Amino acid sequence: MKRRHFLKDNLMLSGALSLGIPSVFAHHTNKKDHVFDSPPTFNLKYAPHLGMFKESAGEDPIDQLNFMADMGFTAFEDNNMKQRPVELQKKMAGTMEKRGISMGVFVAHEISWAKPNLTNGDKALREKFLKEIEESIAIAKRVNAKWMTVVPGHVDLRLRKGYQTAHVVESLKRASALLEPHGLTMVLEPLNFRNHPGLFLTDSPQAYEICKAVDSPSCKILFDIYHQQIQEGNLIPNIDAAWEEIAYFQVGDNPGRNEPTTGEINYLNVFKHIHSKGYQGIVGMEHGNSKKGKAGETAVIDAYKTSDSF
Repeated sequence: MKRRHFLKDNLMLSGALSLGIPSVFAHHTNKKDHVFDSPPTFNLKYAPHLGMFKESAGEDPIDQLNFMADMGFTAFEDNNMKQRPVELQKKMAGTMEKRGISMGVFVAHEISWAKPNLTNGDKALREKFLKEIEESIAIAKRVNAKWMTVVPGHVDLRLRKGYQTAHVVESLKRASALLEPHGLTMVLEPLNFRNHPGLFLTDSPQAYEICKAVDSPSCKILFDIYHQQIQEGNLIPNIDAAWEEIAYFQVGDNPGRNEPTTGEINYLNVFKHIHSKGYQGIVGMEHGNSKKGKAGETAVIDAYKTSDSF
């Protein structure tokens, strides 16, 4: 064995053991040990993000991706992928392909948190949005992504809601025409009133109505369970009602927006339900860690093992 390979393997083994998490380099010592030879397997494709495991894997994005794969995660999402250097995008894409990691969402456009964007029908803002969608097509191809996040922006207090909805639908129809030839999908994310006051898109029925009006395979719903627990609750019935338009899930427990098992949402039942419906897509882990350091990262992995144990 070459010395650099020996050192690399031993460093990875040391890191995994010090963290207390099984890795592909760990070995059984006796039957009572819970350390195993292969990564855990999950029923759903949970997608961590950069920074979630940096205490264990280090700051380098490639090392973090490899750590995620070692821990059994088969997906990854990165809101900021569009802003990363092209060479890093390519390197991350190569690592994901090598390790069997599916790329989840990235944010497709500049989101206006404080003023109208797609809601007021401004032609210049619409053209800016469409240009950003075109740019995102190139990013998606580079990193092998199928989905990109879209948020229509702030409400226009000078327009009735019906007019705003019509403006949003028109913009999304034009964006869908750009995405459809490439087999890409923008996912609309309703956001809760508490964390994001004043935004136009807040409810799953509203997102469902818009997707039906756009009527395109390239315009679907990102159902963020954290946001919808705050906004409307009634999670499983609302998931069922909007099911045919949902293409992507994100999660976080409430209160706190940390990993499952830290709040009020019964994620074991929710995950079991969407799995039973045949969901094959990605579940984005868009939340923080409830505890700091390596112990907090171990807690995140344990929380997904617990919530996925059905």
